[in-house]
Amino acid sequence: MSSSDILRISTQYTLYNAYAVLSLGILGNIINILVFLRIKLFRGNRSVFFLIVESFSNVGYEIVSLILTILTSVYGDDGTGRSDPWCKIKFMLAQVFLLITYFMIGCASADQFFSTHSYFNRQQCCTMKLARYSAFIISFIWLIHSIAFALFFNVEPSVGCVISNTNALRYATFFFYPVIAGFLPMIIAALFSLFAFRNVRRIVRRQVPIVRRRLDRQMTAMVFTRVIFFICLIFPYSFYRIYAINHPTSRTQPLPYAIAQLIQAIFLSLVRINSGVNFYIFVLTSSQFRRQVKFVLVKKCWKQIKRTLAGVNNQTAPNQTEYEESHRESDKNA
Repeated sequence: MSSSDILRISTQYTLYNAYAVLSLGILGNIINILVFLRIKLFRGNRSVFFLIVESFSNVGYEIVSLILTILTSVYGDDGTGRSDPWCKIKFMLAQVFLLITYFMIGCASADQFFSTHSYFNRQQCCTMKLARYSAFIISFIWLIHSIAFALFFNVEPSVGCVISNTNALRYATFFFYPVIAGFLPMIIAALFSLFAFRNVRRIVRRQVPIVRRRLDRQMTAMVFTRVIFFICLIFPYSFYRIYAINHPTSRTQPLPYAIAQLIQAIFLSLVRINSGVNFYIFVLTSSQFRRQVKFVLVKKCWKQIKRTLAGVNNQTAPNQTEYEESHRESDKNA
């Protein structure tokens, strides 16, 4: 198989995968936001708040990825290998949305651990005000970090958009990808979700209202499954990025470059899946969440759409009648 065939396969895989995953992902994250905001049971729940922030971050990442995919389908590439500003902007936007998503998953896991803890004082140590402050501070830190780190990305004619600074390359190799975008959010999410799962198994023994008990079980199951998929999908990509930034393949070597592009497309598709899979995980994990989705979409959204359309029709009818009456009056006068 020639390098041109591999590049064509890589491009086709990227386009088909991106359009399918991103369209489903945007839809799923929007439904997540609607359900979490419209169900009274979820209001005031800190884990739900972190999942809402994660869903908004996922939508941001998916929109950026969709723009890059459209550019690739129209021009043959996304343009980051030819323009320094676009190279920096692409990396900055992708990184800030991904990091917010990673750490919101960890925050949801940590909050679920504290909210299901047997000691009342630990349940109360996290408040909604603290959750909002935490989400804002985390988002602000990663925005500043992404802007600063993106400055070290430049276009090299032979390899494309890469880190050009030696110190920045060391930082990315030994700290950013293995720790910040790798083990740190994974370990936080994994440990706290396991502890929360242990707590919720003991919740039957405590005097907890049945509504609260069901909500804790639902949220723990949803967050726990989300963390499993998060680790499985992001772990391979983190190690791939460490290798890729240290061993960029030159375009002067057609076959190795084509193979590298195909491998990159496969690993990048895992990141897209991670950003769009949360809604479908929740639906498969929780029968209660399925009922809540049905309630919001059918009982709330669809009824509201029908009332809006009925209101438009009711307004149109009198306008039409007035129009006909005015014409009849003008004919009489004539």
